[in-house]
Parts: sequence; C-alpha cells; structure tokens
Amino acid sequence: MSIAHPSATPPSSADLSALRADLALKRAARGPALDFGLPQMDARLADGGLDGTGLHEIAAASATLSDDAAATLFAAGIAARFAAKATSDVFWAMTAFDLYAPGLEQVGLDPTQIFYAQGHKDSVVLAMAEDALRYGAMACVVAEVKAADMTATRRLQLAASDGQTPMLLYRRHRSRERCPLSLPSSAMTRWRIGCLASQRLSWPGVGRPRWQVELVRQRNGDPFSLELEACDAKGRLALPAAIADRATARERAASHAA
Repeated sequence: MSIAHPSATPPSSADLSALRADLALKRAARGPALDFGLPQMDARLADGGLDGTGLHEIAAASATLSDDAAATLFAAGIAARFAAKATSDVFWAMTAFDLYAPGLEQVGLDPTQIFYAQGHKDSVVLAMAEDALRYGAMACVVAEVKAADMTATRRLQLAASDGQTPMLLYRRHRSRERCPLSLPSSAMTRWRIGCLASQRLSWPGVGRPRWQVELVRQRNGDPFSLELEACDAKGRLALPAAIADRATARERAASHAA
C-alpha cells in the first residue's frame, strides 16, 4: 500500500471543494444502518442493523485463542460489509500486530483495503481511532484494546457521530475470569462471540464454523443470543441449515393457519 507524501503546495479552494463533495458522497452511501441480512437478527435490532454512525463493541466469550479468532473475524466480517457498502477502506488500530491476512480475506476483508496502525499502549490506539473517525473518509474504524473507560467510549461515540463513520471496538480479555463487557460503556451495541462445534458432515472433513453470537446490550432494545454459521467470503452470517428449515416450516404453518 503506497503512502502519499504531503505536498509543499497548499490545496486550492477547488481541491477542497472536491474533497468535501467526495466525503459527502461516501457518507451518504453508508446509509443509516447496516443490516445482517438475517430477519432473525435484524428484527431484534433497534435500528434494523448496525448504526453506521455509532460505536459497537465486541468481545470474545472467553480468553481462548479460538474465541479470540471468532471475535476478530466477526469484526472483520462487519468491517468488510461496511467497506463494500461505502466503497472505501478500513482503518484498523492495535497495540500488537497479530492479524492473519488470509483469515481476513476469507471473511471478505481484502488486506489491501486496510490501513494498519500500531500504538504502544491502549490510549494511543484510542486516540488514533478517534482521529480516523473524525477524518470521515474511512468505511469503518476498528480498534483493539484491553482498557477503555466510560470517557474513552463516550469520545469514540461522539467522534463516530461527527465523522459519520462506524466504530468497532474489540475489547480483549485482561483476565480469564472477567468478561471485558462487564465494564460500563457508551456503545450502541455490545456483542460477545464464542465458538461452537461445526455441523457434522456425511463425509470426512470439517463443516462451516459456528459461533454463539450474543448481543449483550443495545440501546432501545433487548439482548438476544443466536447460534449462527461463521462469516462467508462476503462477511455474511447464516442460520445453520437445520434451524433455517425449522424457521421456514413455522412460517409455512403460520401462513396456512391464517
């Protein structure tokens, strides 16, 4: 990824106008919310999806590597769909660079679409994320931290609103005994992601991974939990086939009864 060097010549008023117009178009393309494309989820979300101008928090169900990977890919899948919707890049900040590019690509997030930023401590990562949000040109901002107090999350929420940019805050475990989402936050939604056994196949091999996706808290809505198949190559979640078949059968029965 190339880095543009600042020009010695200040931008003209025409350049600034063109930049403002481009930012306005990108913001308008995001729309009010990003739905999951699953009625079982979207109908339970107060905004019908994820607010594109708000802070959303994600945590792993446990401190295990498998749950950590699932939570990371859940965030990456959302970021991929925000990027596809806005046709723009993703800003991802962290203290330790441990992202696996092929894994991100498997859930629809092209590594060349990511601006990586690394800070030596959480406060630096949060400050970079806030600046990226206020810049307003990113499709989505992702930050990984172990600590973010109420003031920090309030600042991120305000910056997301000002920059009209969605913010995904991945709260990593500080200890194995305490869930990161037990701390107060200004986030609009708070998600906890854990791994489940994949569906058994009728032939040797491994089925599509499954996650327990739990919405712990949301503004103006109730929490819920769903068993879902992991993100596909476009960042989309899916109901396991057996559950989807049962839901379809119930819908048919209800329509016949009516």
